[in-house]
Amino acid sequence: MKKIARLLCGPVFIGLLMLVAFSASANAQSTISQGKQLLPKSPLSTGVLVAQGIHNGTIHLNGHAPAPGISPDLKCKPAPCALKDKQVSQGSQPNNETPIVANPKNSKQLLTGANDYNCPNTQGFYSSSTAGKKWSLFCMQNLTGQFGEGDPGVGYDLNGNSYITGIDSPNGSTGEIIFQKSSNNGQTWSAPAIAVNPLMSGGLTDKDWLQIDTNPSSPHANALYISVTQFNSSDTADQISVSHSTDGGATWKTVAVDTVQNLPKLDQFSDLAVGKDGTVYVTWMRCLTSGPAGDCGGTKVNLMFSKSTDGGNTWSNPVTIASVQLVPDSCGCAYYGNVPNTDERVNNPAVVDVDNSSGSNSGHLYAAFYNYTGTQMQVEVSTSSNGGSSWGSPVRVTTAANDEFFPWLSVSPTGVVGVTWLDRRNDPNNVNYEEFGVLSTNGSTFGTNFQLASKPSNPFNDGFGGSFIGDYTGNYWDGKTLYAVWTDTRNGIDQEFIGGIRNNA
Repeated sequence: MKKIARLLCGPVFIGLLMLVAFSASANAQSTISQGKQLLPKSPLSTGVLVAQGIHNGTIHLNGHAPAPGISPDLKCKPAPCALKDKQVSQGSQPNNETPIVANPKNSKQLLTGANDYNCPNTQGFYSSSTAGKKWSLFCMQNLTGQFGEGDPGVGYDLNGNSYITGIDSPNGSTGEIIFQKSSNNGQTWSAPAIAVNPLMSGGLTDKDWLQIDTNPSSPHANALYISVTQFNSSDTADQISVSHSTDGGATWKTVAVDTVQNLPKLDQFSDLAVGKDGTVYVTWMRCLTSGPAGDCGGTKVNLMFSKSTDGGNTWSNPVTIASVQLVPDSCGCAYYGNVPNTDERVNNPAVVDVDNSSGSNSGHLYAAFYNYTGTQMQVEVSTSSNGGSSWGSPVRVTTAANDEFFPWLSVSPTGVVGVTWLDRRNDPNNVNYEEFGVLSTNGSTFGTNFQLASKPSNPFNDGFGGSFIGDYTGNYWDGKTLYAVWTDTRNGIDQEFIGGIRNNA
């Protein structure tokens, strides 16, 4: 493909991503058919780069014995307590990047997704009608002649309709965001259709995030919102945009949030939240590609914020939530830095949500991210009490000593802030990780840390030689239950697991 060739041969390409199959864990690494695989060093999300590599033949996924499922009910007592964790995905290939959502009309209905490399288009979605006891898989379809490039999105509207989104491309160089819709919790799906087209000629829409206004009192109730990073045809210019639909996806309008950024300036990795008054909030990461490896790794970045009070038609001037340090690109293979002691590429979105309760902190905004101290990746939360006009100093969610990464944040219907992340505290060598979670009533003080994964994960067993466990995890409140989903390697390859915290308020 022209984009892969351009990046491999041109000055943008600085390093090669080495995907090494270690003989000591041959089963864990057997999804890579050759000892070395190449990914271009690119500002695009890693899921897109992997999908492009699979499509053009530079990455070959071999068979792997299907990982055994784990089937306990997602229960615990007395609250607050950690739910029993359970495997969601099945199959012989990896799963990573894991959003989750619950149906506001039916608390037993859950929808999650992943870059599922068992699916022909790499985009798999799992529906449950039993509060997570059982799951059914649907492989997202493609537009004719196109192929999937990952970044799954999930959502329910107030009528109980399910929506899934992902990147679709005819050639790997260009692409748009497509969606499908179900009115029966994933038993059947509509034909794929385009939601977001590129704003720049020949460009690619990257790192989509789907959010639906499920606030009954909102003037825009049931509106669909998708944020993306709009890249030009050479990946040298980009822009954050948000698209919206007020008719269930029949028509869409795309609006740029801020001005176009040109390298060395770069915007990437957006997230969305919607307030009960219909205000839409978007966040993203802004970096300068001035790191030692010629990318954003090891640099200080600004986490940006903007909002729309008219249903996504206009957006406020961006403000900075926080300035944080990215982990270095010590492998020369990770555009936004790599998790220490591995080649795992890691990004740093400001994951945002809003308190839509009727409590004392109603309307407060919370954003979760990591900051690198020079020796440790630390998960932090910043709070705004004035609609995002200004943000408080970031607060750590834990005092553990090892690296913390891939945080996600959601606020419950009663105003409880739930934060989950991958944590290495139990490994003195700072390699293996488990999913952890914590709750807060104000975003400033955090209580007991709950270990959500019952077994550790070795990142070198990800199926990609210790280089790709996805770009994000996820969590979502369903009443008093915070469901969390993450990439877990305990069975020898990336699989999606679910767990969480049952709260008493």
